[in-house]
Amino acid sequence: MLVAPARVPATRRLAATLYGYAFLTDLVLLYPLYVLLFADTGLSVGQISSLFVLWAAAGIVLEVPSGVWADTVSRRLLLCLAPLLAAAGFALWVLLPSYPAFAVGFLLWGTGGALRSGALEALVFTELERLGAADRYARLIGRARTAEVLGAVGSGVLAGPAYALGGYLAVGAASVATCLLAAAVAARFPEHRPRSSAPVPGGEPDGPRASAAPGDDEPGWLDSLRLGLREVRADRRVRAAVLLVAAVTAIWGGLDEYTGLLAADTGMAEVGVPLLLLLVWAGMTVGGLLAPLGERLSHRGYAGLLVFAAGATAAGALLRHPAGFVLLAAAFAAFQLATVLADVRLQARIAGSARATVTSLAGMATDLTIVAFYAGYGLLAGAVGNPAAFAVAVLPYLLVALWLFTGRA
Repeated sequence: MLVAPARVPATRRLAATLYGYAFLTDLVLLYPLYVLLFADTGLSVGQISSLFVLWAAAGIVLEVPSGVWADTVSRRLLLCLAPLLAAAGFALWVLLPSYPAFAVGFLLWGTGGALRSGALEALVFTELERLGAADRYARLIGRARTAEVLGAVGSGVLAGPAYALGGYLAVGAASVATCLLAAAVAARFPEHRPRSSAPVPGGEPDGPRASAAPGDDEPGWLDSLRLGLREVRADRRVRAAVLLVAAVTAIWGGLDEYTGLLAADTGMAEVGVPLLLLLVWAGMTVGGLLAPLGERLSHRGYAGLLVFAAGATAAGALLRHPAGFVLLAAAFAAFQLATVLADVRLQARIAGSARATVTSLAGMATDLTIVAFYAGYGLLAGAVGNPAAFAVAVLPYLLVALWLFTGRA
């Protein structure tokens, strides 16, 4: 599909805003150091783990309500609020370092993440659809995922020098500043909302589509929740896409948190561990950029992508050598690509006005799966070690690939 020349600047503005927002959202210098901050404050491993559980729980509980809210108020407003809440949490961490402050900070951070999830994808797809450029969604979201990875890499590069200059206070101040910049960038998002949606399968038509400013003729909170749940329940294709997002995203997203431990298990010295992680981040960057090419994959091609990613992950982990991280980087490139394509598939299948609600349902399913994965991985790694746990953890992808291969997704 060709974008009309008059609309090219609007598409470019949307893309530039999206990339800037994604980059700044993950350019948080506290990311590589916050566990050390907790430990230096005197928290035990059990207390730190409880903070992670609290963080995950906040996302699970608020994921769907925030998605419904994004279908009833300005999505741009929620995207502005999300980094402001995170900034408040980070400020608490460095100004009042204590378990209660860390807990409140994680609640604020989790709330901000829930506000952003669903609202961002829905806003971008809706704007592209309005501009007649919905086929560019994969390209934009893939590059946005790459911008997030680059932001995380930047935080890893800058955190050390910032800490050397001013300790945790300097790192926290820089983190708050990037969050404030992200909120300012979010204010530049264009937003035009349809007054009503296309008919939802199994329900009453909502009338013709018409462009409207946020807040004009928007459905109520309960109406949006009902529409989103009805679309997932009534349309098998949408339901399958929601499940695919969770199935593809959760396991490798969880494994990403343990790559540092896997790197240490290769015998690499501590100073070399970040270099191995850079390989993984580079793979994720490439995976996001390959999204436009990935759209050409058939169901069977997509299934093959997951089989390759699972096989490369298992082989790279079981090699128990730094060279195995080359395979791991290739695997994470494939996983990143598969995740973007799962989101593209979901957005293309949503027909109703409750786009953010349906997207948040997929996010909640992902969060629940990740929490279950963390519990299972901890037990498995404790019994057989990280390399074997990595190899076993990716086995469910073979079932997902079989599901895709049969065409039921």
